[in-house]
Amino acid sequence: MIGCVPSPTRPIPVVLSIAGSDSGGGAGIQADLKAFAAAGVHGTTAITAITAQNTVGVAAIAPVAPDMIRAQMEAVASDIGVDAVKIGMLGDAATIHAVAASLDALPDSVPIVHDPVMVAESGARLLEQEAMQALVGEILPRATVVTPNLPEARALAGAPDIDGEGLARAVHALGPAWVIVTGGHRDEATDLVFDGATTTPVPGERHPDGAAHGSGCTHSSTVAAQLALGHDVLQAARIARKVTGDAVRDGLRGIGAGAGPVDVMGLGARTGQRTAGPLS
Repeated sequence: MIGCVPSPTRPIPVVLSIAGSDSGGGAGIQADLKAFAAAGVHGTTAITAITAQNTVGVAAIAPVAPDMIRAQMEAVASDIGVDAVKIGMLGDAATIHAVAASLDALPDSVPIVHDPVMVAESGARLLEQEAMQALVGEILPRATVVTPNLPEARALAGAPDIDGEGLARAVHALGPAWVIVTGGHRDEATDLVFDGATTTPVPGERHPDGAAHGSGCTHSSTVAAQLALGHDVLQAARIARKVTGDAVRDGLRGIGAGAGPVDVMGLGARTGQRTAGPLS
């Protein structure tokens, strides 16, 4: 059982990321921690998998043992506390079972944001096919907000051809309180926020010349951070759309030979590397 330190004892909100590690620093735990820092919250982690990856692809994946995932979550909650949770890469069914059981030990008031990571920016699969049923059955019903992109939402809903409110409703029927279908893969770069009754479009600019590696992680982490700071889901969604869009626009295209990482920390503006091409 996880004992969680009461929130009033913390000087700033704490958000726990449960996700995989990206050795290239562009996505996963590394992207989450940068997004948390940019939002002004303290980030903690429970790492679910170690990946050997860069901007070009994923070379290897090693899952973390379920007992170790639970131990990380308990260590954070029992001493530091948790004001919101962001869940990213889970990988396999054993990891999903461990995370779901540990989530139930947190206070009911802690919001849970899940980015259902299935495929990396490079195309590598990050969720085993047979784990989909466990994800839908055990994580989505526990989620306050789920933030799939268009292909992820269609995969979750088992509906390869729908979009718009119909797709958001189909994902919502799987159990989360709120659904945000992000706009990066849609015809219009508009996020759709659905609460079970009303769909609210959250428009934003598309930045085709930016760098998008880690954009989904950054978006969901920003949503979780804003919930920890006291914003409601719709406010959090609007802030996350703006933050993520700017991070893609300012993405570090000079990092690596593939899809460069988003820049939520404004590093490019400080170093002059924002619009540089691949480094030789």
